[in-house]
Amino acid sequence: MNTQSLVDYLDELLQAPLIKDFCPNGLQVQGTPTIKRIITGVTASQALIDEAIAAEADAILVHHGYFWKNESSVITGMKYQRIKKLIENNINLIGYHLPLDIHPELGNNAQLANLLDIEVTGPLELGNAHSVSIKGAFESAIDGQQLAQRIDKVLNRACLHIAPPSNKPIKTIAWCTGGGQGYIELAAQQGIDAFISGEVSEQTTHICHEMDIHFFAAGHHATERYGAKALGEHLAEKFDIDVRFIDINNPV
Repeated sequence: MNTQSLVDYLDELLQAPLIKDFCPNGLQVQGTPTIKRIITGVTASQALIDEAIAAEADAILVHHGYFWKNESSVITGMKYQRIKKLIENNINLIGYHLPLDIHPELGNNAQLANLLDIEVTGPLELGNAHSVSIKGAFESAIDGQQLAQRIDKVLNRACLHIAPPSNKPIKTIAWCTGGGQGYIELAAQQGIDAFISGEVSEQTTHICHEMDIHFFAAGHHATERYGAKALGEHLAEKFDIDVRFIDINNPV
């Protein structure tokens, strides 16, 4: 498949031009003009690039690409080594950050909901069609320990559960994959029972205790494995491209 045609398709599918982000979305490093094999993953680390080279891939499709706002613009050190390998091997780097978080079917948030059997009810940020945090509900209320065990099993890692003093049952829930712990106050203000994110901050414990809301930190990497994987599977089915998801383990 033609590289630019693939990027155009992804831009439209994920509505990337409409979403304000912290990095460029789409094609970040140009490689071969024809794509037959894609490696998908969470982050365009050196380890993932090495896997793509070994697999003779034409493109890498990730959630965490390069050229973030406020980072140094010079291409030296680690950034140089990564980009050098991509160019030497004629591999395209394609990245989608927030567009891949919020897509209603293939996005990280939607995929996490599917895995945890949560029914999505709408955006947490009311009136924002591009809300990066969403909310939903379980069919039946469960307790915090049950939900922690479900998260541990589904994501294959131990999550951190901070329970409020009431330890109330959980029926309603909101979540934001990755580093979305800052949305917990908004969830608590709406009377939601629990919030899931990838990361946790020092103040999160106090918010849980004082605003009566459960919190689960399930890992930045672990909560964002599934968007890139789902997007790759979608491309493989639609365009008959060889797509392989590679999970580079990250305990964070």
